[in-house]
Amino acid sequence: MIVRIMTDHQYVVDDSLLQELNEIDNRIVSLVEKNDESFVKELKKLIKIVKENGKILDDSVLKNSDIIIPPEDITLDEAKKIFTGEGIFPD
Repeated sequence: MIVRIMTDHQYVVDDSLLQELNEIDNRIVSLVEKNDESFVKELKKLIKIVKENGKILDDSVLKNSDIIIPPEDITLDEAKKIFTGEGIFPD
């Protein structure tokens, strides 16, 4: 799957990571619903997994992203608009 990290790159990420990424995404949704600023810790974990396990897609290659992850510096108010329902990874 193609994952874009906003303000960074697109990464090719193996589908085998989808369950782990979705679990973190679901935790972020839960924390955001509770107005818990610690969602940022989980978001950083999500981004780290993508960066460490994904392969950067060359900028000259244009592909649609399957998932778009917001940057680490997102505010709680911004996160409330993104991390709702299923979050960014569909269940």
